[in-house]
Amino acid sequence: MLWPVLGAVLAAVCCVAVIGIAVTEVSREAVIVAAVLALLPVMVLVSTFLWLDRWEPEPGHNLLFAFLWGAGVATLGALLINSAVGVTYGPNASAVISAPVVEEALKGLFLLGMLFFNRRQLDGVVDGVVYAGMTAAGFAFVENILYLGRAFDIDMSEGWLTFVLRGVVTPFAHPLFTVFIGVAVGLAARRRRVGARLLLPALGYVVAVALHALWNGAAVWNDGSAFFSVYLMVMVPLFAGMAGLALWQRRRERRIIAEQLPRFAAAGWIGKDEVPWLTSMRARRRWRRTAARSGGSKAARAVAEYQTVITELAFLSDRIVRGLVGHDAPRWHAEVMHELADARSRAFSANAPRPVRS
Repeated sequence: MLWPVLGAVLAAVCCVAVIGIAVTEVSREAVIVAAVLALLPVMVLVSTFLWLDRWEPEPGHNLLFAFLWGAGVATLGALLINSAVGVTYGPNASAVISAPVVEEALKGLFLLGMLFFNRRQLDGVVDGVVYAGMTAAGFAFVENILYLGRAFDIDMSEGWLTFVLRGVVTPFAHPLFTVFIGVAVGLAARRRRVGARLLLPALGYVVAVALHALWNGAAVWNDGSAFFSVYLMVMVPLFAGMAGLALWQRRRERRIIAEQLPRFAAAGWIGKDEVPWLTSMRARRRWRRTAARSGGSKAARAVAEYQTVITELAFLSDRIVRGLVGHDAPRWHAEVMHELADARSRAFSANAPRPVRS
């Protein structure tokens, strides 16, 4: 646990450094206004990715680390490199060449770290999308503070125009680019060959950089005359397509759970009467509400943890059956079974009963 903690601390320090740079460049009042406004779209983005992640919520510390990595490490690194490129080669080179290459690389590094050092947490495309989205949301949050702070320091109308463009019209831009890396990493997590785990993220990175470059280029070429054409003809359809892909993968997760739970019941790992209470979101919520009425919030949390571990076991069992885990399969399975036994004992305590079917 030492390295993840140190990494999160480093990311937080980088985030503070970026905000410190912003304060030295513009007035403190402008930074405060910018931070409040930048928080609005990021709340929507984070809520969306958390909603997508409901079947098997990722560990909170991982999601926080992803957000801090994007807000701190990726933002600070991009700020320093892009500024140097801008001074040397001009702002257009920084926006169209340096920014896409550097920013997507720095955001993608977190996803590669998950793939090669914490692959058990990556069950597929949905997890890749969620981690990519959280990293990009953190990046967009701090970047918006910088842009909005500079704009409000110039003129109030300039600041509000910048907020409308970045916070209302195009809040999904950074997540959309990086999600392509997330999809590739999610696919790579379900491959045993190391070559595939390297090639797929590389392809996702190339697509992310190309889209990012197109987006930034549309804003600077010919005085930005192509911006709204690219927005309507490229970015909106891509966003809709990526949303459809994420929802389709989420339904696939439900099918995996429905397939695996009867096997768990037959093996005696769960009760047969639990299967209907675990195969739909509505039933799961009802179970948690029943536990909350009987045993309070502690009982509801225990049931939620049990539901999460059951889902993780279902996804892992599916990966093992398909031969996607390799030599880690026995160890990972033993770890999840231990977590299941612990979570089950808490969920079925006297204060967290199983709901009775009406």
